[in-house]
Amino acid sequence: MAAMSPHTPALLPFTGNAEADALLTADPLALLIGFILDQQITTIKAFSGPLELRRRAGTLEAGAIAAMDPAELDAIFRRTPALHRFPGTMATRVRVACGIVAEQYGGDASRIWREAVSADDLVARLSVLPGVSVEKAKDILGILVNRYGLQLARAEALMPAEPTLANVNSPEAMARYLGFKRAAKAVAREAGTPS
Repeated sequence: MAAMSPHTPALLPFTGNAEADALLTADPLALLIGFILDQQITTIKAFSGPLELRRRAGTLEAGAIAAMDPAELDAIFRRTPALHRFPGTMATRVRVACGIVAEQYGGDASRIWREAVSADDLVARLSVLPGVSVEKAKDILGILVNRYGLQLARAEALMPAEPTLANVNSPEAMARYLGFKRAAKAVAREAGTPS
C-alpha cells in the first residue's frame, strides 16, 4: 500500500521558538536536518538548527546546500555560536543528506515518505541518510503517523513503544519527553551503557 498524502499538523513544538517550530512543521527537509543534528546536543538546539542554518546559508533548499563548497558550509556550521558540538561532522552529514534528497527525490524530502510502499520501506529510505539510525528512522515514522496522519502498512508494528518526539504535541508534552530522555540517560550512565 503506498503512503497516503499526509496533512500538515498545526505545529511541531520541539524548540519553544515559534519560527523554528513552524519551519520544522512546514518543511520536511528541516525536520530531517533536525533529526540529523539531534545527537550529542540538546533536542531543542538540534531542532533549532534548521532555522539558523537557513539564516546563515540563505537557503534550506536541498540542491543548493548539496552544491555548496564544503569549506563554506563547514564555516557556516562553525560560526559562533556553532550549530553543533561537532560542526564539521554535521556540516558533512547535512550536505550529504541534502545531496541524496536532491538527486533521488528531486529536492523534495517529503517524497521519501510519500513514495514509500510500507513502513519498512520508509525506515530503509530514512536510515540511508547520514546520522539517521534505524531507531531515529522509526521516530520519524512515529511523527509522520501521529502528527501528519501518514498511513503505511506495518507502521504500528515499527513505531517505538517508549516516548519519543512522536508523542510531543504541546510544550507540556515536550517537557515530559525531555524528562523521560534525561531519566533514560541517567539509567544508561549508571549501567555503563551508551545512551
